[in-house]
Amino acid sequence: MARILVVEDDPETADIIATTLRDQGHEVTWLDDGRAALDRLEAERFDVVTLDRMLPGLDGLGLAARLRARRNQTPVLMVSALGDVDERVAGLRAGGDDYLAKPFAVSELAMRVEVLLRRNRDYPEDGFLRAGQVEIDLVHRKVWVSGEPVQLLQTEFRLLEFLARHAGRTVARQLIFEQVWGRFFEASDNLINVHIAKLRKKLERPGQTSPIQTIKGEGYRLEVE
Repeated sequence: MARILVVEDDPETADIIATTLRDQGHEVTWLDDGRAALDRLEAERFDVVTLDRMLPGLDGLGLAARLRARRNQTPVLMVSALGDVDERVAGLRAGGDDYLAKPFAVSELAMRVEVLLRRNRDYPEDGFLRAGQVEIDLVHRKVWVSGEPVQLLQTEFRLLEFLARHAGRTVARQLIFEQVWGRFFEASDNLINVHIAKLRKKLERPGQTSPIQTIKGEGYRLEVE
């Protein structure tokens, strides 16, 4: 059972979300005000937040941004009627981990929450991911290779984090698209090729093999040795 905070000012939508998640065995708390939700998240620990964009007191973007600024890493699922690409990108940039447009199927809502819960259970206790010579500080979003700091852009960091969570295993290209760029992006070979090439170059060290390997016809793998 997980503790889930539903932040939604429409009672009907809130009831649908809460009922769906309670049917999955979770403990659900509902709040209809963004500022009240921020105060509650600072006082208590929740495993996932479902967050509407349009809220009284403090809107969803502002709430997510403040959470991340205060280093609160509670997974956030944005749930909003503002569903076009630009709005979804804004939600993710503000600090959302996933985005679900209204109207939604309750089965998809349950699935997306489960994915966030599973990801949160995999969060290391000290906040660091380590794979071979690569070390990632998930809280401060810093990276080192062989002890040397590496400066990454936001998408490069998300890409490396995803590969590190599956270190030693080949990750399919389509799965990378869905988890790093989001399901609403159209898959593009050139997009991922460019980002992998830039990331690989930043991680390379003289005399060492690149930690990111291309597995022809399958995907990519972050080596652990």
